[in-house]
Amino acid sequence: MVYTVTFNPAIDYVVHTGTMKLGEVNRSASEEMYFGGKGINVSAVLKELGISSRALGFTAGFTGEAIENGIRAMGIESDFVRLESGSSRINVKIKADEETELNGQGPHIDDSALEELFKKLDRLTDGDILVLAGSIPSSLPSDIYERIMQRLSDRKIRTVVDATKDLLLNVLKYKPFLIKPNDRELGEMFGVRLGSDGEIEQYARRLRELGAVNVLVSMAGDGAILIDENGVTHRCGVCKGEVRNSVGAGDSMVAGFIAGSLEGDYEYALRLGTAAGGATAFSDGLATREKIDELLRQLL
Repeated sequence: MVYTVTFNPAIDYVVHTGTMKLGEVNRSASEEMYFGGKGINVSAVLKELGISSRALGFTAGFTGEAIENGIRAMGIESDFVRLESGSSRINVKIKADEETELNGQGPHIDDSALEELFKKLDRLTDGDILVLAGSIPSSLPSDIYERIMQRLSDRKIRTVVDATKDLLLNVLKYKPFLIKPNDRELGEMFGVRLGSDGEIEQYARRLRELGAVNVLVSMAGDGAILIDENGVTHRCGVCKGEVRNSVGAGDSMVAGFIAGSLEGDYEYALRLGTAAGGATAFSDGLATREKIDELLRQLL
């Protein structure tokens, strides 16, 4: 079973408008609402790829109820911790001449709620996959990823961590199955500016030496590089299409890689991840199976 954790899920309220005039009343041309957060995005794309998952995390207030109902309507199983106070956040994303985002803060998560999440995670068993993705709310301890992975370290659970800087570096000792920095984030972790594929591969291998099992580095228009658990380097170019959406493409890539890795073929996992990421980037919302299959044919 695949489990995804979204500490701070959200309703994404996307507004399309023409020229945005600050200080004036602006009217939308169209609007959409999506229920998400990085872990939920992974679950949604896994669903498109025929892989069941269970979404974990925290919800609160009427917005939290809307998120849970929306996820259920998508056919995704969930088991959120319901908080007694506050409201799950709403993120406003304005698509005009330029994209502007205003992300909500989210509810306070107390120690008792965190312990309830730990109890849910304690049910994971050997062979399960756990996805930890995104930033940590200010009300949670900064070492929460480490605490979760240490708690589960006595089981054969494949953990996927999509985070940045110290949040990622500090969990490598627990040998995560997959990490997915982009090339800029990879350079920031080592205090260098990376230019060539060779430099990116060099520092990706450093992350493997520190404990990561598979290191997937996305490079925007330059494709992606994977150093797999056997130390083999795989490269994949990008799909062709018009970029329409910047939200959730990385999460979609993670979902595609997970689905592909279940086949035991890392070359295929890299391609499926690339196709899934492209399918989201070329759509108004998250990737659909039809769009993923179309782009995968380009790569094959």
